[in-house]
Amino acid sequence: MRQSGSFKKYINRDLSWIEFNRRVLEEAEDAATPLLERFQFLAIVSSNLDEFMSVRVAGLNDQRKAGYQKADFTGYSPQSLIKRIIKRTERVTKQQYRVYRDLMRMIAKEGVLLQPWEDLNEEQQDSMKSYFQDIVYPVLTPMAVDVSRPFPLVHSKELYLAVVLRKNDAAETDMSSERTFCAIVQVPSILPRTIPVPGRRNSRKQSFLLLEELIKEQIGLLFSGYETEAVHAFRVTRNSDLTLNEEGAEDLLQEIEKELRRRQRGIPVRLEVEDGIHSHALELLKDELGLEDDVYEIDGPLDLGFLSKFANMLPNLDHLRYPRVEPVYPVEFEEADNMLSVLRERDVLLYHPYESFEVVNDFILEAASDPDVLAIKMTLYRVSTGSVLVQALAKAAESGKQVTVVVEIKARFDEERNIAWARQLEKAGCHVVYGLAGLKTHAKITLVVRREGGSLRRYVHVGTGNYNENTARLYTDAGLFTCHPDIGADASALFNEMTGYSTPHDWRSFAVAPIGLKPKLFDLIDKEIAHAKAGRPARIVAKMNSLSNQSMIDKLYEASRAGVKIELIVRGVCCLCPGVPGLSENIRVVSIVDRFLEHSRILVVGGGGQDQVYISSADWMTRNLTRRIEIMCPVYDTGLSQMLLNLLQMNLHDNVKARELLANGSYVRVSNEHTPLRSQFEAADIPLWKTVAVGLENE
Repeated sequence: MRQSGSFKKYINRDLSWIEFNRRVLEEAEDAATPLLERFQFLAIVSSNLDEFMSVRVAGLNDQRKAGYQKADFTGYSPQSLIKRIIKRTERVTKQQYRVYRDLMRMIAKEGVLLQPWEDLNEEQQDSMKSYFQDIVYPVLTPMAVDVSRPFPLVHSKELYLAVVLRKNDAAETDMSSERTFCAIVQVPSILPRTIPVPGRRNSRKQSFLLLEELIKEQIGLLFSGYETEAVHAFRVTRNSDLTLNEEGAEDLLQEIEKELRRRQRGIPVRLEVEDGIHSHALELLKDELGLEDDVYEIDGPLDLGFLSKFANMLPNLDHLRYPRVEPVYPVEFEEADNMLSVLRERDVLLYHPYESFEVVNDFILEAASDPDVLAIKMTLYRVSTGSVLVQALAKAAESGKQVTVVVEIKARFDEERNIAWARQLEKAGCHVVYGLAGLKTHAKITLVVRREGGSLRRYVHVGTGNYNENTARLYTDAGLFTCHPDIGADASALFNEMTGYSTPHDWRSFAVAPIGLKPKLFDLIDKEIAHAKAGRPARIVAKMNSLSNQSMIDKLYEASRAGVKIELIVRGVCCLCPGVPGLSENIRVVSIVDRFLEHSRILVVGGGGQDQVYISSADWMTRNLTRRIEIMCPVYDTGLSQMLLNLLQMNLHDNVKARELLANGSYVRVSNEHTPLRSQFEAADIPLWKTVAVGLENE
């Protein structure tokens, strides 16, 4: 091993993110991944990169243009970091398109062809021409660019064609730029990107044509009197971060709606162009968009995000997909007539997607129809289209119950949907609160208040993931149902703080950001340090999406130096360097990228041999600890704590999809010398973690 002096103390957050996206790309490369699922991973790489560019890189560009030169705690200034991001992103993009070409060759062997125009026979071309005339042509709008018609607004992350034209009467030898004209045509996103092509006679193959390829072939119909010299696709990514003056906004809804309209006009941060684009078109785009360095020439279709829908639309190819996982209804509630009666007897732990999210819907529906339920309070961060929860809350309000919903309308890229839900809930009579100024409400909690025998009892659901039926099938998340009096009291106090003017509460069980969560975490770590120094068992096991807060990392380093054994399961960004002698030799970090998005946040502290287990909505990032309302909730029931320990045990022993972080910031696959253990597949065997006490070994 290299000497500790050759290692940096921290890994840069944005460079760590690129490494995470590279791990997603590795899943698309992995021959063991079913072929159509590899297309899905390739699409995820594209959508991830879009968000990274429109938020993180956009922010760095703002700093650079403002002349900000101070280095962050990892040692990078905005200027030096952007250079490294561009270089690494270019490498990832080239790798992504190599994988794309490989996958297209593989899917062709299965009888699925994404064909260029010239490979279609005359009958197929005639069919596509008819499709163009009937469906595509009426929605196209050619936009000329000249002295009288300025460069149009190019929307962020939409696909366009840059068309270079010449007058029909231009002499062949006249190549002057004055005879060259440019126009832009938007590829309509309202139409399918991949068009089914009628098959050849006696062929079982499925053929498709990209929409932009069809438009290119028929582009002359849009420009009569001109000859088409070149047509190439391009795409712009703009700064998509909202700039809100929450303190000065009289109506936060209106302020956000105004900012959403500005999002499409945000400053460009990336230009993707088709490889071989005409030099005149490229110079025009770069000049009009003000971009020079952030231009990526792509050897293939722009925006591979279309591959997700493409893979889903292919019939009779289930053998190229993961076997379907059907979430089971939790056995604790399966035969119960009344969920609340179960919770009066015991707490219940859920783990999605293996256990059905329907039980959360049923919890709200049962409360909505229960005449003894007086109030329902809930936070909503990202909600699915057609949400049963929203309908249940509306039903409860219409039946006369007091329903309070804290809707986070600043949830990035879900703002419009959340605004629509907020208005629907208000119409139904719910009391809708839009969070606190300057803070995002990221906590996931529901409180049901019920009258029982002359007193009130509180029932609570706390989760690590959003109240979203769709993502609950795709993300791994934990949820706790309980009527523990301390948790119920804290839930009431939390909603009072979010909706009223209550002062910070003396929490009985919760740790709440932005004020109390970080001190609570430090206190728990300090206790483990004391145990280690006293020779008692001391360990920390934590699972999260990202770890980037410097002071949290420094506290973990302190614990490692004291002898605390620390195991971290961090799916994405990790700025901590593990395994550095004298600094972090007692810390191990693994990342699991697999079929489901690892999303749960779980913490175990050894407590000198008495494990304490918590679930949380918060990652250990600065934004979660200081700029959001987050909660961390203890799991008091020892049986449920053991279940979470079992799940972490599986993660830590994964030797199929786990990668281990090295001190230099790179990741390597965990050795597979022993019996293969794939934690997500093991977790599908619910009795294994619900009824068998596997436990975590104390070292």
